[in-house]
Amino acid sequence: MTKQTKQFRSLFISDLHLGTKGCQAELLLDFLRTHDADLIYLVGDIVDAWRLRTGWYWPQSHNDVIQKLLRKVRKGSRMVYIPGNHDEFARQYIGLTLGGVEVMQHTIHTTADGRRFLVTHGDEFDIVVRHARWLALMGDWAYETALRANTSFNIVRRRLGFPYWSFSAWAKLKVKNAVNFIGSFETALAAEAVKHHVDGVICGHIHHAAIRDINGVTYVNTGDFVESCSVVAEHHDGRLEIIRWLTLEPALDEVTADGPLGTQVAA
Repeated sequence: MTKQTKQFRSLFISDLHLGTKGCQAELLLDFLRTHDADLIYLVGDIVDAWRLRTGWYWPQSHNDVIQKLLRKVRKGSRMVYIPGNHDEFARQYIGLTLGGVEVMQHTIHTTADGRRFLVTHGDEFDIVVRHARWLALMGDWAYETALRANTSFNIVRRRLGFPYWSFSAWAKLKVKNAVNFIGSFETALAAEAVKHHVDGVICGHIHHAAIRDINGVTYVNTGDFVESCSVVAEHHDGRLEIIRWLTLEPALDEVTADGPLGTQVAA
């Protein structure tokens, strides 16, 4: 049977890192085939120019992701692109519309229920990226090495019928310094939302999907399609939801708003 397309008011997608072997392009394509929205935000690090500078890697599936996104624009979806630190080359085009895609530094999104959210990639609140670029690049190399090992591991898991699993995402929640960094990042973004006099913030950057309240501010992180394999969707009533897409081609009766393997929801 043909899978039906799930329609949302908005989708927030970030940290695809196209151009790296860690990008889960096939899982993303599977998601995009069955999910659509009136408004799609690309919240940074869509293409990983840092990695492409050191060695070209661009399989057909990565090209297919770009074509699939542009096809949604041609079919009537509005698309806003907010570049991140890994695709900072696109920041020179802020204020322009390219191929129907609006390029912005950040923006304010109003949900169907009237809440206002600052939408930003979030790298400007990462002190390592802001003040020690060489350290960030070195950390990116180590991260990519871990992802390459994880790719081989997941090939075996997929053949055995198991969903994608990320060692780096698991380790991030086990290492004290990483947990402390995530907490500090989330608090900084919530504080920025207060400065903009909005109800919440939607960001990416740290590859840790979340929807939670921080001192009365709704903090939303889209996650990524390297570790979390997640997006944030806005329903037509304004409800925000994390959708995790960890298995290719789920059965028709498994394709729900929760995705094939569950979700987290914020009211």
